[in-house]
Amino acid sequence: MESVGGPRWSRAIQPSAPGSRATRLELFYDLVFVFAFLNVTTVTAGNPTPRGLAQCLVVLALLWWCWTGFAALGNVVRTDQGVVPLLGFATVGAAFLLAVALPQAFVDRPGGLSGPLVFAVCYFLVRASQVGIFGWVSRHDPALRRRWLVLAVPVVVATGLIIAAALLPQNALGVQVTVGVRLGLWTAALAVEYGLGVVLRGTGWTVVSAGHWAERHALIVLVALGESIIALGLGPGFVAGLPLTWSVVVAAIFGIAVVAGLWWTYFDTLSLAMEQTLHRTRERDTRLTLARDAYTYLHLPLVAGIILFALGLKGLLAEGTDPALPRQRVPLPGFDLLALYGGVALYLASLVALSRRVLARTRWPSVGAVGLLAVLIPVAAGLPELVTFGLLALATVAATVVQTVVDAPLRRHVRQVALEEQVASEVEQTVWRGRHL
Repeated sequence: MESVGGPRWSRAIQPSAPGSRATRLELFYDLVFVFAFLNVTTVTAGNPTPRGLAQCLVVLALLWWCWTGFAALGNVVRTDQGVVPLLGFATVGAAFLLAVALPQAFVDRPGGLSGPLVFAVCYFLVRASQVGIFGWVSRHDPALRRRWLVLAVPVVVATGLIIAAALLPQNALGVQVTVGVRLGLWTAALAVEYGLGVVLRGTGWTVVSAGHWAERHALIVLVALGESIIALGLGPGFVAGLPLTWSVVVAAIFGIAVVAGLWWTYFDTLSLAMEQTLHRTRERDTRLTLARDAYTYLHLPLVAGIILFALGLKGLLAEGTDPALPRQRVPLPGFDLLALYGGVALYLASLVALSRRVLARTRWPSVGAVGLLAVLIPVAAGLPELVTFGLLALATVAATVVQTVVDAPLRRHVRQVALEEQVASEVEQTVWRGRHL
């Protein structure tokens, strides 16, 4: 995101460039969110209720907003140069504590620090540090500094609401009332952060590197898919606590089939096509709006769908594959079934929305797959757990194959352009290295 008036740069903070890509330091930042996503699913699995699911989605949305701050920052400045790495390490420390506090973010437990307050303070530190760097960059440009003040308003209001929620007298109000009020205040904070992000315009920044912006969001999708792999391999007793039976093998194959299908439907063509469209969008405000809508907003339900799928896996694997449990052939509990099927459906629906927003194309096979999953939920409710999982794997793989066939002309063009770009970049880098290294 480069400024309209042109900020004054220094060796301490250096500007990014149109051809920049994600740095290794930014990948280090993402490691914290691997843990955070894992913690979200673990905590929600222990509270499989509608309120628990609502808390899961609200926490995930706040984590996502913290992550997007890192992504935006890396698009503006070089995160691995000057003082930015030191600031980044401090911010990541606060983000890690935020993830550690997740299990106690809504209910304060006796015998230690206030979990809700620790979460609120860490959220403020993360967001304030991100916005603070933007403020430092714009300090010598009065017009840009005024626009920066507009960016700071949502941070102050949202963190104020979260801190107010943390300071509620839990003992006086009771746990249930306190959790409900906190959930309401957190939802209001989300409305401020996300709502003002849509309403506010003319902030003076735009996307500098379309490649960096697309790559960062693709990488966080990989992080979420990695959470599904972790949930598959480390489900309650799935690997370490169970004998290696055919049920374990079949469940593992079904799980990998679903995750592979989710990967293919996003990365094989759509992610490349979206990046190329963002590259071709030259007008400043149009590019900013496209990047915001397609990546900042529509990638959230995409990641949420993967997290919900991982949550459903946690409730399926141990009971569905343990030969010692007599209930292994009973249907999957309703909460886990909805999370499992609903997560995949939400993911596919998000891909449909992304395609419409960026490419102006409707992914009809994915639309049909979402409808099919909705029809299969009541059917799967009466089937054994592994059969339920198998139906999901079959539907996901079938939808992936049909979508790939339908997209064949687009796929050939998009992947050819991507290959040519990759080859050209490799040639240019080889020439430079031959001259200078």
